[in-house]
Amino acid sequence: MGFDKISDLRAKSDDQLGEQLGELGREAFNLRFQSATGQLERPSRIREVRRGIARIQTLQAERANGDAPVKAAAKKPTAKKAAPKKAAPKPSRSKRAPKKK
Repeated sequence: MGFDKISDLRAKSDDQLGEQLGELGREAFNLRFQSATGQLERPSRIREVRRGIARIQTLQAERANGDAPVKAAAKKPTAKKAAPKKAAPKPSRSKRAPKKK
């Protein structure tokens, strides 16, 4: 079972999101229980469920605060920077001036 994309979640009502959040919470509980008893078949499912819960909670917080959905900013192409100049090598010990005490 895959998770809905964020655009699909945005189309759902608050009640539907709350219901789905409850289902995911119960599933997370069951997965933790299975993990503790050694019966868990797909450990990666725990991560998927946690992230699904986080997505829904983020949407609920956005709606509660009246925030507009955040879109990723497009990256602007930047000019390549010149390679840094290498420092001159230090003279070997024999060519250095002796340390003053």
